[in-house]
Amino acid sequence: MKKVVLGLATLAMVFSCQNDQNDANSNDFQEVQVDMSDFTLLVEDDGLTDKSAKGAEKCHSMNNLEYRLQKDAGLAKKMYDVEYNTRKAIALKANAKGKPGGGSGGGGGTTPIYTGAITIPVVINIIESSPGKVTEAQINSQIAILNDDFNNNNSGTSSVPSEFAASVADINITFTRGAVNRKISSNTSWGTNDAMKFASQGGIDATDTANNLNIWVCEIGGGILGYAQFPGGASASDGVVIGTDFFGETSAGGIYGHGRTATHEVGHWLNLRHIWGDGRCNRDDYVSDTPTSDRANYNCPSYPTTHCRSNDMTMNYMDYVQDDCMYMFTTGQNDRMRALFVAGGAREGFVN
Repeated sequence: MKKVVLGLATLAMVFSCQNDQNDANSNDFQEVQVDMSDFTLLVEDDGLTDKSAKGAEKCHSMNNLEYRLQKDAGLAKKMYDVEYNTRKAIALKANAKGKPGGGSGGGGGTTPIYTGAITIPVVINIIESSPGKVTEAQINSQIAILNDDFNNNNSGTSSVPSEFAASVADINITFTRGAVNRKISSNTSWGTNDAMKFASQGGIDATDTANNLNIWVCEIGGGILGYAQFPGGASASDGVVIGTDFFGETSAGGIYGHGRTATHEVGHWLNLRHIWGDGRCNRDDYVSDTPTSDRANYNCPSYPTTHCRSNDMTMNYMDYVQDDCMYMFTTGQNDRMRALFVAGGAREGFVN
């Protein structure tokens, strides 16, 4: 088991009381209360996530989170607050739908979930061993893949089992190519402690993270495909890191060479957890329409694949399957992501 974030349970009770008091002073309190009793930043990994047949470690976002929690004493509270506001927005949306005239289209109330189209500029920071090793074709293909996946245009979606078909979501987020910053480096392994994000450590500094998604492309090492920073973290390190061989369409990435590592990591950047909740059957990803599971799935599993007495949604972008076998987000995941863009949300700079 990974190291427990000390004091998190105590902090949760304190934060919950504070937030409940804030709600008591608002008009929303009579409409919704937020249960945070299951929220955790603990990661269990004792045998839960085996490596793929290719030996790749799909994602180190939770490992990076553990590192950041140890470095930043205030991060746990920031992430708790982001989660609290996310759950409150989702609960208020549900309440609005239940009232006459409620929802985004009625006159009796408006949903707090941001419902408009979202455009996210992407700054790409490339640290490569020789000029042009990361090609223009890779860059352009990665932007196109993100746009396909976040607008429900992945051709694989036609294969979603009927059990999950009603949950498929069009996230309605468009990514646009921004500045491309390149730097030559002989470093063959940057690791997952964010050194590539700082010029002082040989990397490239982030560009205006309140208004741009920063993606760093470099040799991570250790067979790691990528990792992301969750909302609530420091602005200087905010963004996504992708291994050179797994960025965009590239034959070097093999089964992980079709750009879906970025889709998965951007999901984390937009506050999605792994589909299995990084724990046993009682650990959740905080999304109501994704089945409970106790492990990641790798390669290209057949349907049904059953754990925790339910069929795994192996084709979800937040599992660990190979690129060609992931092709959906759910409506519940859509709500979690869009809650970040409301006034006061962790990503509101992209729409305001």
